[in-house]
Amino acid sequence: MTAVLDRNGLDALVEELTAQGRTVVGPTVRDGAVVLAELASADQLPWGWRTRVEAGRYRLVPRDNGAVFAHTAGPQSWKAFLHPQREKLWSADRGPDGSLSIVEERADPASYAFLGVRPCDLRAIAVQDRVLTGGRFENSGYAARRTGAFLIAAECTEPGATCFCVSMDSGPAADTGFDLALTEVVDDAGHRFFARAGSAAGTKVLSGLPHRPPDPGTEAAAHDAVEAARDRMGRAMPPVSLRDLMGESLEASRWDDVAARCLTCGNCTMVCPTCFCTTTEDVTDLTGDHAERWQRWDSCFDLDFSHLHGGPVRATPRSRYRQWLTHKLSTWYEQFGSSGCVGCGRCITWCPVGIDITEEAAALHDELAARLRQDEQNDEGGGDDRKEPER
Repeated sequence: MTAVLDRNGLDALVEELTAQGRTVVGPTVRDGAVVLAELASADQLPWGWRTRVEAGRYRLVPRDNGAVFAHTAGPQSWKAFLHPQREKLWSADRGPDGSLSIVEERADPASYAFLGVRPCDLRAIAVQDRVLTGGRFENSGYAARRTGAFLIAAECTEPGATCFCVSMDSGPAADTGFDLALTEVVDDAGHRFFARAGSAAGTKVLSGLPHRPPDPGTEAAAHDAVEAARDRMGRAMPPVSLRDLMGESLEASRWDDVAARCLTCGNCTMVCPTCFCTTTEDVTDLTGDHAERWQRWDSCFDLDFSHLHGGPVRATPRSRYRQWLTHKLSTWYEQFGSSGCVGCGRCITWCPVGIDITEEAAALHDELAARLRQDEQNDEGGGDDRKEPER
């Protein structure tokens, strides 16, 4: 089903999802950024705001036409709700007679509706689905929150300077994985949203909203806006097999260059919509009669992340950055069948020193190409170690 919604239709969408008992989460303005939070109405959406981003820089600025989905990805992703930063796994209590009782914590049964999911984040949710529910060891908390979640995509019409979803084949159009998809159109004919249903649940919701049939002008304008965004990406990965590039660049000197700049703060992993690593911590009260185990996010940039008896496996910034990048772009395939990067650009924007993953990949490609050319010249010339014949 397709339809055209106006501002009233968007208001009704939030009202309908709330009436279904869902927790509606979407973008809103807070603390100088577009963040994700629970919404009580569509009025809380970031009407009339856009973002200016660059490597290590993010600014929120007003715009004149009142667009609501004109911003780029903020510091949060939807994993903050599906795979929260901190989650209790179980608690244990010792009774007066010395008996021990253990209670497993159950995941929050909230039924989520995510409003304004970018296509790159749709892909990220699909990646996390494979990681956290597709293997031998399912994350039951993630599975409980993910089951039944209603996803409303917002197609990208104004990519930011750090966006490179086209390189990762994850945008700017929403192709699959959504219940509803909205494409915002603001022109002389007014402010409206071209809506598409992607599931039976989406069709049911859309049919109950105030809407009008799609007209050719709106549909064409929506299509053209998304196609134009494809040509306005701020960044791009080198057009090569990143999987092969990482595998052939493990000893590249570029790792030393990036290690000299990297603070190993872990910001890139915290804002990444697909990074999933966790650790556990046990806490107890002063009596020792009550204990809890919590799961919390962790980062491969943390020195203790690879700590084994005798010390960390990856003790240097060089080894930790290389681990993150090669896993994200290459060895993720061996584990989960796809890349772990969706081109959202968050790791570039929120890196305090402005390290650019696309720039690093390009530099590794250039270094590899130069090395291969040199090897070819050496082969043609007999090799550098061949002695000159005696005269």
